[in-house]
Amino acid sequence: MDLYQLKYFLALAKELHFWNTAAKMNITQSALSRQIQALENELDVQLFYRDKRNVKLTPAGKFLQEKWSIEMNQLESVHQMAKQIHLGESGTITIAHPDSISSSLLPDFLEKVLACYPQLQIELLQLPYEHQDDYLLNYKIDLAFTRDVNHSPSINSRPLASEKLSLVVPEDHYFNFPEDISSQSLENERFILTVNASESSYNNLIQDVFTFYNISRKSFIMSEFGSTIISLVKKGLGISILPKSYAQNGNTGVKFIDLPFETQLFMIWRKDDPNPIVNNLLKLM
Repeated sequence: MDLYQLKYFLALAKELHFWNTAAKMNITQSALSRQIQALENELDVQLFYRDKRNVKLTPAGKFLQEKWSIEMNQLESVHQMAKQIHLGESGTITIAHPDSISSSLLPDFLEKVLACYPQLQIELLQLPYEHQDDYLLNYKIDLAFTRDVNHSPSINSRPLASEKLSLVVPEDHYFNFPEDISSQSLENERFILTVNASESSYNNLIQDVFTFYNISRKSFIMSEFGSTIISLVKKGLGISILPKSYAQNGNTGVKFIDLPFETQLFMIWRKDDPNPIVNNLLKLM
């Protein structure tokens, strides 16, 4: 018993006419008769009453028509889902991203993805820099937005955008303009910074800011998440240096003052990844 025999049976059970069924199934009437006979022989069950003029389902045939119709619909749905996964239109993809793009680039990207692939399931998570390579190479994530240059020979990287770094201060802070920022004015400020990751190009950029203003890098609070840092700045616990895209998060109670430094945003993924979903999303970028 194969799928073709089941399809021929269900078609004939619906039409109850060998010639019409054969024409719709694009086979000869004799070939259709042989397939039905083979199916009956294999099951050892008579499926149709037939004579020269009439074709009718037997009780066993009616039972199998009902059951096999349901199973065939389910099977076709499974096949369609497999095809969508093969074409990169369905399935699940896991994307890591920095907190800074949660209200800027990320929503716009996901809107575009879901417009093209509405059946796609997307999982989002945030990762420390030092875990990105491990998660990618061990298939815990499929794509990652990152602000760090990646040097792994097993990972592809594509630059997406650049933006200003900003000094983030409480709303009532005396800093208002870039010219207010100097070595002297920063000297006694308490900084709230992202966690220091070794060999991180973003961390090196923050260090460049401290070098530029000739101040020592000292911090009393460190956090992985910029949204947490902004809440602490708002509370008056210190000031921070963050990508300007955080200003799009609707943050009130803080000010973003441009610094003469830019941070880049990259997309990274496994080299030679055969996953069609990954390749489709990369085209959208």
